[in-house]
Amino acid sequence: MTTLAPKTNGGLRGWLSGLEDGAVLRFAFYALLAGTVGVLYVDFREMASVAPPPALTQMPQPILPPATTPSGGGQERPPVTSSPELLEAPLEIALASGGKLTLTGTIDPGSSARFLAEIEARGEYVSTVLLDSPGGSVDDALSIGRLIRERDLSTEVANGGLCASSCPLIFAGGTERIAGREAAVGVHQIYAAALSATPIDALSVAGVAMADAQAVTADITRYLGDGGVDPALWLHALETPPSQLYYFSPEEMEALKLVTRWSE
Repeated sequence: MTTLAPKTNGGLRGWLSGLEDGAVLRFAFYALLAGTVGVLYVDFREMASVAPPPALTQMPQPILPPATTPSGGGQERPPVTSSPELLEAPLEIALASGGKLTLTGTIDPGSSARFLAEIEARGEYVSTVLLDSPGGSVDDALSIGRLIRERDLSTEVANGGLCASSCPLIFAGGTERIAGREAAVGVHQIYAAALSATPIDALSVAGVAMADAQAVTADITRYLGDGGVDPALWLHALETPPSQLYYFSPEEMEALKLVTRWSE
């Protein structure tokens, strides 16, 4: 029977020389295993001690991104009264009093089809589309905006309301475009998920292809010009990363002809 007790002379090398080959291999394996566990523990402690990255690096389109001001222009975001949970939910379309059709929440893929169905069912009661949305699908926003323009409807963003990202494209579709001076209206760059027709497509797209981005930008520019809005409005979107928003001041919205009348 082999003893594992170390010899009194020769130190560790002498003790190892007294072991059978199998015992030496087992000893080496357990020593390596213990060392690996130790390294992993240290790495884990180091990773755990590092603060997680800001949410903006993990969310391409946060519900309430920070303004680009002071270094990037625009104005600070006016107060938004709707809850982030309400804004983050899929777009809800509801008929309100006074001939207003409210669009509240994120413009999810398929929103334009739901909007069309609502207009066909109750369009005779609608004169104004009231917006409160952080944006979403660009294709759906353009389709909704074109339908609003075709039906000769007005659009509105009230004080405390939000119309961001692709939502201003819907707002631009109104034949009369009404806003409160404290409305939060802002734009930023298009990213892959916004261009996608379905959520599955969005997950499979790592970035926006240059050709597609140019085609969409040309479509948006033409759409804005056809509605009497200065296409220069979209330059602010092209210059602003998706993690931020360029919020327009009342003076800018007037100069760009985005707003035709201010609400009282």
